[in-house]
Amino acid sequence: AEGLTDCTFEAYPIPSITDFPDLISANPNLKGLGVTIPYKEMVLPYVHKQSVEVQEIGATNSIKIEDGLLTAYNTDIIGFEVSFREQLKHYHTKALVLGTGGASKAVQYVLRKLGIEYMVVTRNSAPGLITYDVIDGSLISEYRVIINCTPLGMYPNIDAFPAIPYSFLTTEHYLYDLVYKPGTTQFLMKGEAAGASVKNGYDMLLIQAEASWKIWNGL
Repeated sequence: AEGLTDCTFEAYPIPSITDFPDLISANPNLKGLGVTIPYKEMVLPYVHKQSVEVQEIGATNSIKIEDGLLTAYNTDIIGFEVSFREQLKHYHTKALVLGTGGASKAVQYVLRKLGIEYMVVTRNSAPGLITYDVIDGSLISEYRVIINCTPLGMYPNIDAFPAIPYSFLTTEHYLYDLVYKPGTTQFLMKGEAAGASVKNGYDMLLIQAEASWKIWNGL
């Protein structure tokens, strides 16, 4: 769109985060990096500076490289907030956040900012978290926002979905899935079947990418 011919955006898969320094040294012309699953938290020991948001939540999805210094930012925050707010209603005051990874931390940051009470759901019991097996009808009726921050349902495992009691969903529920491929996951299909509001993570993907582009280019 900007008519640029002297830059590219490439994928750099690495088998382990310990390969990250070699990636940087082997590509001295890199100006920035997008960071995705599973390295949004693990990469932080390898950067030189962190934005205030990254320091608070402990996760990054965007790194700027300038004069050999790596600075970590989190544009998932703005991506999720702008996208999420579109279908938010006045009665969406409590949320269940499914998953505990780097993206989940950005989501929790936004929920705190918006004053939405939330509980984080995980597979294994841990302090301050709940497990899937305690989610019942009364909890679903109270927490009318459910946000999937896990990769369940992501291509190619498109038949997978979080184990929550979907039969208790209503038209006042709002299901948001950070997964965007496929566009409608099993999680969202079950929400649609109950008449709930649903949204996938595609707009979040675009918004965070635009925000990263501005960071990398000093705009």
